[in-house]
Amino acid sequence: MKTSTPIIKPRWTSSKALLLTAIAIMASPLASCIGQATNPDHAVNAAPSATDIPGAQGEVVHEISPSCWIVFQDKDNNHWFGSDGQGVCRYDGKNGGTITRFTTKDGLCHDRIRGIQQHGLTGHILITTLEGVSKFDGRRFVTLPMLEMKPPRFGALADALDEGWALNADDLWMTGTDGPRRYDGTTLQQLKFPKSPLEDDLTARLGHPDKWNPYDVWTVYTDRRGHKWFGTGTFGICRFDGRSLDWMFEPHLTEVEGGGWFGFRSIIEDRHGDYWFCNTQFRYGVEPHGVAGQEAGRLRYQRKAGIDLAGNAATDKYFYYQSITEDNNRDLWMAPYAGGVWRYDGKTVTHYPMKHGDPPGEEITMFTIYKDNRGDLWVGTHEHGAWKFNGTAFEKFSPSTVRTSEAATR
Repeated sequence: MKTSTPIIKPRWTSSKALLLTAIAIMASPLASCIGQATNPDHAVNAAPSATDIPGAQGEVVHEISPSCWIVFQDKDNNHWFGSDGQGVCRYDGKNGGTITRFTTKDGLCHDRIRGIQQHGLTGHILITTLEGVSKFDGRRFVTLPMLEMKPPRFGALADALDEGWALNADDLWMTGTDGPRRYDGTTLQQLKFPKSPLEDDLTARLGHPDKWNPYDVWTVYTDRRGHKWFGTGTFGICRFDGRSLDWMFEPHLTEVEGGGWFGFRSIIEDRHGDYWFCNTQFRYGVEPHGVAGQEAGRLRYQRKAGIDLAGNAATDKYFYYQSITEDNNRDLWMAPYAGGVWRYDGKTVTHYPMKHGDPPGEEITMFTIYKDNRGDLWVGTHEHGAWKFNGTAFEKFSPSTVRTSEAATR
């Protein structure tokens, strides 16, 4: 029997075990820096002048942090690793493979990292933390002032445009509170969702959570049309196509058997144009806005069979995943909380265990899976650093290992 307030739980399964461990809200930065009001409608926090901010020196270290939740590669092929408490590490892969760690001592606004991106036009690195967003221009970190927008009226395009809901190709979108954050190269806006048409039904059934906002954005995904998809804390998945905000929700996506709540953490469009949300049980063919029979504010879709895992000794009939990506062949790669990485080529699944110890036996818990500029696959973990796929298995990343392997190929 479910409690009125959902419990956030990751889930992985095996033929012999089921892990249901309650954790804090990891996928979304819930805190934001909100400061003085600058006009009657919006509030913005002030940022110091760049001339008052010293350059970021960083600290050269031999290894990245064991807590490595985020992996990102910039256009200059530097790898960035975001931790949950030790700031960010930048690995240049050059000059002997230097790793530089940046923390609040260097101007980063917080050391708990939830996202790293690069703005295409300026080249600036934007780092989402639990206390705002830091911009790195190659020399210094600046905490971006954040403009707090108002919720637009549901279904009112002009109202939504006035409140920051615009779809521009060069903008960056980030997780946020009550809605996503959008950065256009100059201004960082904290957008707000209008009330979801699903809210009343879900609130009546589940009750309002008291420790986080159900509209908090836990993940942002861009499909092949440039549309934005947002996985929220509780109130479903929202798609923004530049004109309309439409929602969907199905209980099986995040409501864990036996009670608890997984959260809307992962979204991807596969090679056939179908969408995958949170687990492997189903995939979805989603219709564009305005098709015949669509209810106001609700996505119209067809549910299809997902991955058949019956008889697989390493898992149950389906599993939830923390993160999902696709490789250069458009195969899907899924990282659950634990239990190893899974690859799906559209027909068959392949399991890659993630264990440590001597001999390896203890499961490694994972947070993200990422494909870099070269098509290499990385896994970010909670306590065991970053792992890279070598073609047959994932191995722990170390600059010394990279240098050795590079030297061997010369």
